[in-house]
Amino acid sequence: MQFLLDAYHQLLDLPTLIKTIGTIGLIIIIFVETGLLIGFFLPGDSLLVTAGLLASQGLLNVWTLGALLTIAAIAGDTVGYGIGKATGPRIFTRENSFLFNRSHLLRAQAFYEKHGGKTIIIARFMPIVRTFAPVVAGVGAMQYGRFLMFNVVGGFLWVWSMLLTGYVLGRFIPGIERHIDKVIILVIFLSILPGIIGWLKERKAGAA
Repeated sequence: MQFLLDAYHQLLDLPTLIKTIGTIGLIIIIFVETGLLIGFFLPGDSLLVTAGLLASQGLLNVWTLGALLTIAAIAGDTVGYGIGKATGPRIFTRENSFLFNRSHLLRAQAFYEKHGGKTIIIARFMPIVRTFAPVVAGVGAMQYGRFLMFNVVGGFLWVWSMLLTGYVLGRFIPGIERHIDKVIILVIFLSILPGIIGWLKERKAGAA
């Protein structure tokens, strides 16, 4: 239990976490969040922005890091697609557990049915949905070449937009590192904002 508590506190202290795990650790986290169902809780957006901030201070090489994390994100979605294709529709009957919640999968499925293939790009910027969207694409047997195109574009846009946001803030706003917690809170809020808007629209439609 203490190990889990320590891990949770480290996830909250992202600068210390990144300094501890380094580039290899970042690659693993991005891959797990985008490729394995158990990674839905990982803080991908805020982690990338924080990594960009640290890179602006010379602690990481932003260009090397961006290239490696883009590959990790693309590889992660590819694995997620493979999981969906291998399991097929029966994954929707899987029982809920500590690391799996069927409602997350159903949410991604609804999003996929509404937006089609471009869901793979849009979902990159939505926590939880980005973990399950490639699985849904695999279950739906999206043509792999088409999926790969969306995967590459989405992975590139997500990693570099977040990483360079942190990097530019660190380079051009003096002392921003002293307010990194506020930056992270803002990033998290913007990440979940589409979900909040969608929930409000659904509630309004239900009321109507």
